[in-house]
Formats: sequence, structure tokens, C-alpha cells
Amino acid sequence: MKILKTSTLRGPNYWSIRYHKLIAMRLDLEDLDERYSNEIPGFYEGLTKVLPTLVEHYCSRGYRGGFLERVQEGTLMGHIVEHVALELQDLVGIHVGFGRTRETSERGVFSVVFEYTDEQAGRYAGRAAVRLCQSIVETGTYPEPELQQDLADLRELVQNASLGPSTETIITEADERQIPWMNLGARALIQLGYGVNQRRIQATLTDASGILGVELACDKEGTKTILRDAGIPVPRGTLIRYFDELRDAIDEVGGYPIVIKPLDGNHGRGITIDINSWEEAEEAYDLASEASKTRSIIVERYYKGSDHRILVINGKVVAVAERVPAHVVGDGRATVSELIDRTNQDPRRGDGHDNVLTRITLDKTATDVLARQGFNLDTVLREGEVAYLRATANLSTGGSAIDRTDEIHPENEWIAERVVKTIGLDIAGIDVVTSDIRKPLRETDGVVVEVNAAPGFRMHAAPSEGLPRNVGAAVLDMLYPNQAPTRIPIIALTGTNGKTTTTRLTAHIFRQTKKIVGYTTTDGIYIGDYLVEKGDTTGPQSAQVILKDPTVEVAVLETARGGILRSGLAFSQCDIGVVLNVAADHLGIGDIDTIEQMAFLKSVVAESASPDGYAILNADDPLVAGMAERMKAKIAYFSMNPENPVIQDHLRRGKLVAVYENGYLSILEGNWTLRIEEAKNIPMTIGGKAPFMIANALAACLAAFAQGVDVELIRQGVRTFQLSSEQTPGRMNMFDLGRNHVLVDYAHNAAGYEAMGGFVKNWSGECLGVVGAPGDRRDDDLILLGKIAADMFDYIIIKEDYDRRDRAGGEVADLIRKGVLQGNPNAEHETLLDEHEAIRRGLEIVKDGGLVVITPESVSEAIAIIKSYQEK
Repeated sequence: MKILKTSTLRGPNYWSIRYHKLIAMRLDLEDLDERYSNEIPGFYEGLTKVLPTLVEHYCSRGYRGGFLERVQEGTLMGHIVEHVALELQDLVGIHVGFGRTRETSERGVFSVVFEYTDEQAGRYAGRAAVRLCQSIVETGTYPEPELQQDLADLRELVQNASLGPSTETIITEADERQIPWMNLGARALIQLGYGVNQRRIQATLTDASGILGVELACDKEGTKTILRDAGIPVPRGTLIRYFDELRDAIDEVGGYPIVIKPLDGNHGRGITIDINSWEEAEEAYDLASEASKTRSIIVERYYKGSDHRILVINGKVVAVAERVPAHVVGDGRATVSELIDRTNQDPRRGDGHDNVLTRITLDKTATDVLARQGFNLDTVLREGEVAYLRATANLSTGGSAIDRTDEIHPENEWIAERVVKTIGLDIAGIDVVTSDIRKPLRETDGVVVEVNAAPGFRMHAAPSEGLPRNVGAAVLDMLYPNQAPTRIPIIALTGTNGKTTTTRLTAHIFRQTKKIVGYTTTDGIYIGDYLVEKGDTTGPQSAQVILKDPTVEVAVLETARGGILRSGLAFSQCDIGVVLNVAADHLGIGDIDTIEQMAFLKSVVAESASPDGYAILNADDPLVAGMAERMKAKIAYFSMNPENPVIQDHLRRGKLVAVYENGYLSILEGNWTLRIEEAKNIPMTIGGKAPFMIANALAACLAAFAQGVDVELIRQGVRTFQLSSEQTPGRMNMFDLGRNHVLVDYAHNAAGYEAMGGFVKNWSGECLGVVGAPGDRRDDDLILLGKIAADMFDYIIIKEDYDRRDRAGGEVADLIRKGVLQGNPNAEHETLLDEHEAIRRGLEIVKDGGLVVITPESVSEAIAIIKSYQEK
């Protein structure tokens, strides 16, 4: 077997609207083509021995063991690879279940699609699944060391890609609330929401976290000074920078017991508590100095009691946890070392911050802490006797947490909220030492030890004991109070022809509302009045530029076939999904071989419209109108024929449509009609002579109306939108050369030629065509273009693109010429392969009053040539 191509889908896609994260492998089965699993000796036995957990896969049978039943009866290898890729991920804790395997039009080549949560792990699982299945086919097994290495590699990939438990807490709640989010790829920044309604977080810092508060919280001594001056109980302490100052500092805080810690440490590093001798103090100083970037050391009075973390979000206490240092509890039989091993076998414990608990690490610090209690690793603790392995209670060093949220005394709650406001943080973790959090600090000689910016959420979201707290909800309530909007209106448009013009017109209409509109087209990315990036920008990456921009209030996104195939959509759902038409273009590319498959692909845009939004469909195109049955959104149709049965049936149901009637573009709903404008007064219709432009305008008007744009603003938009080379380059651009006219249009398929023909046939003089097409079209498609051109033009000049797309020179022109002669054996024509020469030839030989129609490869270069003739 051989993997030909692997695509990573990140949004609604050809395979699923619901499952956005999919790996799509193009797999050549090679010599395994048409060899069913029951025909491969020992394959079933080998597969079930290597992966016995595949018994849990229901597959299409709908019951446990269903997949293995199919393997035993006989199924093709692509289907098996799909299930193995899912199972490998499941074995490392990635719980995924969606998959699809379909044969392509190329013999022996299959599309194998399966779900992932982490991209790199998903792609790895696909490769590993192919290796595993190939090995079982060839040898009857897959070596256990190789399987374990695959699983280890997958775990490492997942761990490296993890956002961290605190971030996961927030985005899990965001998913629950259907708030979109995306990783910005820099400094662990996560964007919540879209456009102007976006907010950003970095772990538990937010875009509202004040830098003064964060800096102050990082300065432990400065924090203590501010709080002491505010009457908050804090430890008595002092700051030193040199070892020579240590003895005086101990005396200054009142003698032993003391705490020594770095000024700028974190995660409990360098902290030693309950120091009772000069020897311990010396060692503690060295430890703290190593952990401090500035070599500045805090010496504090030690206060007895338990360590508590109080989490305050948006000025309110939302969670309280008692933190217990890493420890083991004796049973009267096992040694401390054996107890540690036993404790680390807890499935909740793991390496790093991604598990509920962290493994206890044996190091010098642990043995020193044991020694201070009179223990060592070989000590057998009495039943119930506790041996601590860390002096501090950080979860990152193996500590545990007990939820105490419902127990905190109201006065302590008030102190915590006052502390956070005094320091100036929106999210803070306050470390408090007290013997009883249920009593006021003043009664227990309790103190506020530290204030932490960017506090960890793990101890609250998944405590070792007690009730988990949904602290992510408190963050989102703060960022989006009172159900504030998280999204911006998204209008997504697709189709074979007319996408760019309709997208530009739609954006122009929305700009009449005075909102900042971001839009993507085949010409570039635009925000407001400005071009952000030039080029074909109709894929998901370009759409994300719009959705990430903090100034954009409305997104209008041209969405092309290629981007949907490669990556899926850039958004989970849109408000308006528009499908203009479907024609035979780009067939044979990306395993889209029929026009029905192309229609299904383009329907992804409309299917992604939210239930409260609209899918806007062309009632005149049966393939588009037929998409309605799959929509979850409300349906609105547009049509050039008000008597269209689809339109009439929709109106009888009191639904929304846009039609061309009595020379007007009108919106109808039920029994009422709202006329937008007469077609001849809309510049883009070229005096009402371009039917396909009228259809495009109908779609744009309907999209705007469905999204709530005022009718007068829609009217203003269509009246002021021009088909100029500046505003819509390559889209029905008309140039007046005095004695004749030139039309430039980027028509490159049969439907585009025919649409343009609707205007050309209304021209009263001679029509001369300078025609060509991209080389990646099928032979039959190029021949068809020639036939249409023969019916459309009085004289034809056949040219070729400079980028022939792997075809030989003259090959495309010969196929178009063949079509011309099939369409009209007497058609007047000539061939000039060079596009620039062909354009100049057409401009020079056209008769007075004539029209030269050019379908260029390079719109800008063609327009430059035409303008040089205007200046003559």
C-alpha cells in the first residue's frame, strides 16, 4: 500500500458537516486491490492479536464486534486502515470514532477518512495504521515493540500539542457555549469569537489583564507591601540579595521558624518552609538563589496551617482548594519507596500539567524533606502515618487538592476579593495559609502568602477530592457578560460562476450600513477600503485573516471548491450560505469526477448555515435547488423566472424568495412584493442586457435582506456598484475604444461562456472572441468551449494561457479549434497562441461598432493592452 496524499480538514467539509477535524488519506492499495481480508491467510487472527480492542468497534453493524465480523467475512484494506487509525488514537486517550472509506474513480485508490483531535497525531496514526496492516498482511503480525513505539510517539505528539489544563478548561466551556475559538500560533494565544467580538487569552491571562497588576503580582515583596498597607494580613518578612544579610533577616522577622523563597520563583521552585536552624537556612538560601532570576531572596516568618488557593475571577471568589503537598500514607507493610511507586500508578497521575495529578518525583529535595521528618526511602510507615515528599503543596510537584469552595468563611471571601481589587487583576489565585478556612483569618493567625497572576485551574476543575468547579464558565461570563455577541455575521458564497462579482456586490451592500466589512475574493483580501493581500484568496486561510481581524464587523467570504477539499471551511457555521450555480468545471480534480459530486461539495457552504440563518439557493439550477433537503437553516430561493415551480411552491408556504419580474429585481415573501430596483438602472447588469449578472444581483440582495439590511441600503448598494476594472477586475469589464468596444471577462468554463453569451447575443454589431481556457480542464470540456464560441462569435481568435498546466504547447488550442469546427464547420477563426498577440490582433481587425470579447489568463495584462489602445 502507498499513501498518495494526506489532507488535514479543520472545518465543515465534503465528508461531514458535523465532524470538522478529519484526516483524509488518498491510499493506493496496490497489490491489495480487490483482495478482501478473508482472502489473506492469517490476517484476521493477526489483527485481533495485535489490536484485540477493535472488538469495541461497532461499524455499520451497530453492535459490539461488528467491525471484526466484517473483517472475518471480508472487507477491503482501506476500510481496515480507517478503523486501525481510529483505534491507535483511542489507545492513547484520544477518543475519536468517525470514519469513512470510499473508492475513487482511479482503480485501487481509496479515500480513507478518519477523525482526529490533534493534527500531527492524526496524520501519524494514519501512517502507522498503513504500516501495521501491511505488516500483518506480509508476516501475520506487527511486532509488539513497534506498536509500543507508535503509541509512545502518539502520546508525545499529543502532549506536545496540548494547550494545558487551564486553557482546556476555558475552551471546553467555549465549545459548550458554541463560542468559536482558534489558536493564533504565537505565545500560546487563543482567540475566542470572531472579528470585532473577539477576546484573547493566554492560559488564564486575558486581554483585560492589566500589566500593572500582573507585574505587581510577580513582585512578591511589592505585593506584600501593598497588601500590608491596605490592612491585609500578610507574613512578616524582608528581602535580601546577599548571603551576608541572611542572619539579620532572620532576626528581623522574629526568628525561627521561617520560610525562604525566591523573589521571582514559580511552581514552588526554590521554596523551603518551616526552617528551624541555621544549617537549614543556609541550604534553603542556596536553593532559593538558584531558582531566582534576580538572586533576590525573601525571608518570612513561617505560619502554621494548611495551604489554600482561592481563585477570584472578575472580582468574585469562584473556587477554593486546600492544597496538600506530595505525600504517601503508610499501611504498616510497604516502604516509602514502594508507597511512592504505588501512588504513581494512580491513572490520574501523569507527567507535566495535563493530568489531574502529577507523578511524584524522587530527587534530593524529596529525600531531604523525608529526612527532616526522620524518614528515608526504606522506612516502613505505620498504618495511617503520613510522610511528606515536598515542603510546598504545588500540584506540579505531585501535590493534591481538596475542594473547599463551599466552606470558606464570608470574611475570608471578602478579604480575597479585596486583595484582587487592590492588586488590580481580573483573574488571580490567592495563596492563604490558615489552620481552618472556615474561620476568619484573624482568628487563626492566617495570612495571605502570595497573589498569583495567571493561576492554574487544574486544582479547581479536577480536584483530587471534592466537587469539580466549572471555573472556565466564570472566565467566559467575564469576557462576554450578559450573553454579549461572540461572532460576527458571516456570509459565505460559492458556485461555479459569478462568485467574485456576487461577493463584491454583497460586501458593497453591507458597507452601506457603515460597518467595517472584510471580504475575500479571487482577487484578494479586503478590509473596509483597503486591500490586505492580493491574489486568489478564496480558501480557509484567507477567510481566517478576516475572522481574526479585530476591526471587522461583517465577513463576506467567497468560498472556492479547492479550499473546501483541502482544508474544509474556516468557520464552524455561517449566517448566510449562498450557492449560485453548479456547472461542469474542475471535474477530474481532487476525486470530484461528476457534476453531482461537485454539487455535493459546494453544498457544504449552504449546509454550514446555522438553523437561525439562511441557505440561499438558485431555484433555476436543479442541482442547487435540490440541496434544500439537506439544509438545517431556513431556505430562501432566487430565480430569473417568477413562475418557476420551486419559487411558486416556496411562496405558497409563505417563505422568502428573490425574483426578476417585470424588469425589476424584487423580494417576495408570502403575498407581498418588495421591488428593489429596475434592472436597467443597476450598472452591473449593463442596462439589463446581462441576465447572469441580474441573477448574481438577486442572490446578493437576498443575502443582505435575509441578514436584516434595510431595503433602501440594498437599493443604494446595487445602484452604486460598478463593473469596473478597478472594482471587479475581469468580471464583465466594458471598455469604450471610440469606434468599438471591448469586454473582458474571466469566463473559463462552459457555463461561464454561456452566461456571457446571454449578453453578447444582445450586441447589435460584429462580435469577435479572443478565447482560451486553462489546461487542467478535460479534453471534452475544452472541445465544448469551442462549440459554444462558434455559436457566440462572428470571428474567433484562439489563444493559450502561458501556464499550460502540464499540457504541450498548442494542445489546448487544438482542442478548442476542434470544438469550433464541430459547432460550425464554416466558422471564421485563426490561432495565435501568444495571449498578448491574440488580444492586439483582435483589437486591430474588429469592425467599427463591433465588440471584442476577451477571456484572458492575466486580467491585469489584458486590461493594460486595452488601455494602451484607448490612449491612441
